[in-house]
Amino acid sequence: MTKGKAVLFDLDGTLLNTLEDLWRSTNLALEECGFQTRTEEEVRNFVGNGAGLLIRRCLPGGEENPRFGECLKLFRKRYGEHMYDHTRPYEGVEDMLDSLAKRGVRIAVVSNKPDFAVKELCRQMFPSTVSLAIGESEGVRRKPAPDTVEAAARGLGVRLDECVYVGDSEVDVETAANAGIRCISVSWGFRSREALKKAGAVQIADHCGELLAYLEEAVG
Repeated sequence: MTKGKAVLFDLDGTLLNTLEDLWRSTNLALEECGFQTRTEEEVRNFVGNGAGLLIRRCLPGGEENPRFGECLKLFRKRYGEHMYDHTRPYEGVEDMLDSLAKRGVRIAVVSNKPDFAVKELCRQMFPSTVSLAIGESEGVRRKPAPDTVEAAARGLGVRLDECVYVGDSEVDVETAANAGIRCISVSWGFRSREALKKAGAVQIADHCGELLAYLEEAVG
């Protein structure tokens, strides 16, 4: 396999612990629409496939619920207001990104969360290391489709086979497979090591030092 020139990271559960803000924003939207709130563990298991599917999983009747559109709109609004309340990089993430950047590795983030939030969070949290951030937007298929990964490679000016993908969920394992690129999974995010193995993860890092070692080998 060609040595990598770029690393594409998932965001939620991989670089940033966003769970509490996602959970609280979800419940604010549900409460305002008159629905039962969800536990943090439920939201942990619901996230990963975009805001629409998160709200669909929370509502009785899913997308057929007559208040689905209203609740989704409210979630986006409330998350935009609260996405910095408790969100922080995981331990070691900033140093890991700095090490990669100093080696000349190009870094991008590819996420299924709303595009405005992905761009703003990366701008605030990783201003000197993440050069491209892509989130969910109309007309572009979400992960596990390879579209956003392919767009990131183009945006970084590298070939797809020069990219390594890093994520914390089964969606990320499938995304990398659909794009035909190497995947390194992390166990500190929103899914367990067992769930990752079940999804087909081959290489799993348990901390950022281990992930950096895998990535240094991958990018040469």
